[in-house]
Amino acid sequence: MPGKSFADLCIKCKGSRRLCGLGKCPILERVRSHMYIYKNIQSERFDGATPPSLLVGEYGYPKVRVMLNIPPNIHGYKAKIYDSPLDWWGKYNLDMIIKLRSSMIASSTKVNVNDPWKLYEKEINLASVSKEPVDSEVILKDRPIPKIQFNGLTKPIALRGDVDKIRITSNPRLGSLLEKRIFDDAKALDSVIELYEAGYDIYTIIHALSGGLLGRIRNRRIVPTRWAITAVDSMLGNYYRRFINEYDYIDSTYVFKGEYLGNRFIVILFPNVLELEWIEAWHGRGLWSPYTTRVSFFRVNEDPLGRWNYMDGGYIAARLPVLEYLHRIRRQAGVLIYREILPSYYAPVGNWHIRETVRNILKTTPNRYDSIKEAVVTELNYFSIPTKYWIENSLILRRESRQRRLIDYMRR
Repeated sequence: MPGKSFADLCIKCKGSRRLCGLGKCPILERVRSHMYIYKNIQSERFDGATPPSLLVGEYGYPKVRVMLNIPPNIHGYKAKIYDSPLDWWGKYNLDMIIKLRSSMIASSTKVNVNDPWKLYEKEINLASVSKEPVDSEVILKDRPIPKIQFNGLTKPIALRGDVDKIRITSNPRLGSLLEKRIFDDAKALDSVIELYEAGYDIYTIIHALSGGLLGRIRNRRIVPTRWAITAVDSMLGNYYRRFINEYDYIDSTYVFKGEYLGNRFIVILFPNVLELEWIEAWHGRGLWSPYTTRVSFFRVNEDPLGRWNYMDGGYIAARLPVLEYLHRIRRQAGVLIYREILPSYYAPVGNWHIRETVRNILKTTPNRYDSIKEAVVTELNYFSIPTKYWIENSLILRRESRQRRLIDYMRR
C-alpha cells in the first residue's frame, strides 16, 4: 500500500478491520483509557500523587513542554504502579501498561530549558525524583478532552492538560546522596555514576538529569526525556566498558534468551575482544512496517574502540546491562544482542522494556558452547525468523564463519 498515509489507513479501518496488521488498534486503546479519566474528573481541578512520572518533550526546543503525570484521585503507594518499569517487568502485559500510562493526566507547562529553577521553585523536578509518590493539587486551564490522532504509532501517554496552577502538597523523599548532589557543583557524568553505584535506580537518575537537577550549577539545563534516557544509558555503559577492556576473555560461548511484551531476545557472548552487534528484526505488517510483508532488519555495530556506526536508543538501552554483566563476572567478550519484534507488540512503550528484559535474562543460567558457530546453529531457532537471515545481516557472524583466530589454535 505504498504512498498511503496512516490517516488514510486509519479512516478506512476505523479500528475494526486491522488494516495495519496489528492485533489491536493502539489509537482506540489509548482513547478508551483517556475517556475513563475524562468521566472521572468533573472540572479543571483535581488532585493525586505522581508515581513519580516526569516527561519532558523536545518539540519547540529550547522552549519545551514539561509534564508531571498524575493519576486523578489516586494517592499514596497506589499511585506508584502507574509508572514503575521495575515493578511492571514480567508481571504486566502490554494492555495493562498502556492502560496505566494512559490513565494519568499530564499536567503540562512550557519552560525554557535554560531555566530549570522554575521547576525547582514549584518542586516539580524534586517530586519527579522522590522515592515515594508525591501528592499534588492541580488546576488546569481547561478540562482535558480526549482526541484521536491518526498516526497509528502513538506512544501510550497521559491525557494532556495545560496547567494554570500546580502545588506539591507532600514532601519529596530524595535520599541523602541525591539531595547532596542537587546542591553540589559537580559534573553530571560524575553524579550519574555515583548515584547509580550507590543503588539509585536508573529511572530516578534519568528524571534527575531531565529535570535539570544534575551538572555544574551554572550550566544546568532541562533535558528532553528521550535524550536523557540515552545519555544516562551511554554514560553508565561507557563507565563499565573502561574496566572490561582489561579483563581476560570468557572461557566459552554463553547464550541467554528470553521474551517479554512480544519481543524476543538472544544475547550471545563469545571469547573475543569487546565488540558489540545489535540486530533487530521487524515482521511485515507490524508496528513500524505496516506497508510491507517482508521482515526488516536494522543493525548497529560497536567496534573495540567503542565507536558505533549509528546512534540508536534501543541499542544503548540493551548495551548497558550486558556491560554491567561482563564487569560483574570480570570477563571480556564479543557480544551479539538480537531482538525479534513480533506482531503482538502493537504499541511502543519506550526503551525500558529492552533494558529490563536484557537485564533479567542475564540473571538466568546460560547455555554454553565450544564455538559461536555451534551456538548460533542451535539457539537462533528460538526466533521465528530463519537463522540464515540473521547470519546474512550480521557482520560479526559472517566474519566468524570464515576467520580463525589465535585462540582457536591455542585450544588444540
